[in-house]
Amino acid sequence: MAEFQLPPNSRVRPGKHFPAPAGASNVRRFSIYRYDPDSSENPRLDTYEVDMDSCGPMVLDVLIKIKNEIDPTLTFRRSCREGICGSCAMNIAGGNTLACTQATADLQGDIKIYPLPHMPVVKDLVPDLTNFYAQYASIKPWLQTRTPAPPDQERLQSKEDQEKINTPSACILCACCSTSCPSYWWNSDRYLGPAALLAAYRWLVDSRDEATGERLDELEDPFRIYRCHTIMNCTNACPKDLNPAKAIAETKKMLAARSH
Repeated sequence: MAEFQLPPNSRVRPGKHFPAPAGASNVRRFSIYRYDPDSSENPRLDTYEVDMDSCGPMVLDVLIKIKNEIDPTLTFRRSCREGICGSCAMNIAGGNTLACTQATADLQGDIKIYPLPHMPVVKDLVPDLTNFYAQYASIKPWLQTRTPAPPDQERLQSKEDQEKINTPSACILCACCSTSCPSYWWNSDRYLGPAALLAAYRWLVDSRDEATGERLDELEDPFRIYRCHTIMNCTNACPKDLNPAKAIAETKKMLAARSH
């Protein structure tokens, strides 16, 4: 796994050091990115030595322990603690993942924790996902139909058709995939990114949806989808074991098929 690299002009400086309590024998060291854009200070890395004998097994447990017992100024997002909400996505030991599902025992040596890369930082480990969510909304992630709904029942589909949308529907919008993609880093203003394109594919293959042509028209653009170069970082980074790269490739096939 590649080591997370900050831009050369970021000028991250060494920060504070919080030693382990006296008598602690099972100590792990965590270097955590700290930055407040409302201050005039450059980003820094604060180092925390944590007694793992009095801490839960996941990285999120460590962050909660640091905030509750060591440094209440540390800022991060979290909610479900079960890999469902995507709130605690961050860059841990060089890879994008969820803090609540990343066990510290699976990581070697000192552990570095940064916010998701190439995103504006609200504070510390909290990225600004405004553009990310706007791109998701732009693909119109809801059922679009023209025919009236069947009387007294849902719009039904076969088990085989349901299975086509089952996997892409499992996306939790954590942004791990999009923020691991070099094409998204440099073109996030126009390239939709793996997460939004996976969501678009989910509706393209939904047998109940009646706006396939319009959805493909919206994606037919040199940047919105074709900036994907199949690097596969997105699939490698997904904490839910989804395959955005395959979904993007299948969408490209759909675009190519209708042009012939």
